[in-house]
Amino acid sequence: MAEARLKLVRQNADAPCPRHLAIVMDGNHRWARGRRLPRAAGHRAGAQNVKVIAKACADRGVECLTLFAFSTENWARPRREVNVLLDLMRGVLTEDLEELNEKGAQLRFIGDRSRFPDDLQALMGRAERRTAGNDRLNLAIAVNYGGRWDIVEAARRLAAGVRDGALDPEAIDERCFATQLSLGDLPPPDLCIRTGGDRRISNFLLWDFAYTEFYFTPRFWPDFAPEHLDHAFADFASRQRRYGRRASA
Repeated sequence: MAEARLKLVRQNADAPCPRHLAIVMDGNHRWARGRRLPRAAGHRAGAQNVKVIAKACADRGVECLTLFAFSTENWARPRREVNVLLDLMRGVLTEDLEELNEKGAQLRFIGDRSRFPDDLQALMGRAERRTAGNDRLNLAIAVNYGGRWDIVEAARRLAAGVRDGALDPEAIDERCFATQLSLGDLPPPDLCIRTGGDRRISNFLLWDFAYTEFYFTPRFWPDFAPEHLDHAFADFASRQRRYGRRASA
């Protein structure tokens, strides 16, 4: 059945592709453990796969890609593993930045950066400035991010506006609230893919996922290839998105 849907999508140039794709990249540790490799090897393989999937998304017409790279809860992992993750971020932002820039990716980092070392915060800012003029793919990386944190921060900013007399409380509606969230001007995700077999959103983009479609796969993130992305898009294309309305005849 999945193969048939995939073939149909490839034959139909007008088949819908998600405008905004979100991915929970899960399974690096289990991928490494299954190969009797250290955790760091799994995280390195996962980091390399980001470039592969980002390029595949751009080639297929995805406009926005948001990746869950480091959650607010990840700080509870062993210190050595956290350090590996931080070093991988440094590596991507120094060794891979020009490649991402040349391929037209515009980077933004969403989440609370204040807990990261100063040098890593500086690298994030540099990457955003370097790629600000690109428009082939909006690539948002969620770091020290949590959906509840995002909503609380938006509420705090709106409350400050009301306190300072810059905002009328009656003017606060869903559209106004959404502008204060981390994704800001980006459209909400149409599709979220989670690799690794778990079926939960793990505090990711809680507000933005109101009408997002979900696709769960047991495949670990380092093994998630462009052909698996095609399977997810084929499944997405087979769904009817009604947004609370009646199904069309």
